[in-house]
Amino acid sequence: MRVNFVLSEVATGLRRNLTMTVAMILTTAISLGLMGTGLLIAGMISEMKEIYYDKVQVSIFLAPEVTEEQRAAIQQELESSTEVASFVYESQAEAYERFRQQFSQQPELVENTPADALPESFRVELVNPERYEVIAAEFPNGENGVDQVRDEGEFLDRLFSLLNGARNATIAVAVVQALAALLLISNTIQLAAFNRRNETNIMRLVGASRWYTQLPFILEAAIAGLIGGLLAAGGLILTKVLFIDRTLAGPIRAGIIPQVEWDAIIWNSVIVSGVGVALAGIAAYVTLRLYVRL
Repeated sequence: MRVNFVLSEVATGLRRNLTMTVAMILTTAISLGLMGTGLLIAGMISEMKEIYYDKVQVSIFLAPEVTEEQRAAIQQELESSTEVASFVYESQAEAYERFRQQFSQQPELVENTPADALPESFRVELVNPERYEVIAAEFPNGENGVDQVRDEGEFLDRLFSLLNGARNATIAVAVVQALAALLLISNTIQLAAFNRRNETNIMRLVGASRWYTQLPFILEAAIAGLIGGLLAAGGLILTKVLFIDRTLAGPIRAGIIPQVEWDAIIWNSVIVSGVGVALAGIAAYVTLRLYVRL
């Protein structure tokens, strides 16, 4: 009997404040959708770091006037270094051949590049890719046959800084939207409680507890938050189907960016739905305790 009464009160409240309920659901859905997107970006960044940092190489480009003794000394130092996992020597001819293969679709560029334009080099894989400074210190630029030392990780750092910025911006917008949703939930609950103050006063007079009179309002907010979370989850599914699996299909097949698996979509959908329910329920409870006397 009590359960039926509470559920009927919840349905009545949702119908009575339909426009504000819809606004609350949409605002919550947008904030949770942005949060879910931020979580997906964070997961992709983490996987991209594992993919790319394992392949980072340090290139030691040799000067044109390097001698055989200097080249041998560099190779010996690389072989004895505990920071070096492996290395390969690339001659000018090998460098030029690799250049031709990489830019085979731009024949004019290849034709205008002389064979001796690319320097010979040692391509080094480090035990810890983040310790590039150690190798740079061991082989100073312009000394002992070394022209310059270049770390591919510098580009990756800039790339991941950009991606981290996109993730942080998405989460920041999600936080702003969540604050707007909290304020809207609070206003909706206050209005609903005011419209039904006579009913709740009568219930209190006949012995109903404060928790019993507050429960329908909390459930109204929680249901609205759940619907918003489900809409956000639907948005994540559409993002995978329409954007990730189609627009990003080429870069994913090429291994440039990692695939977003369905388990990540499902897990993030569960998270945003749970957050939606908790966010709305807690906001309603706090509003009733602080601003409404039921």
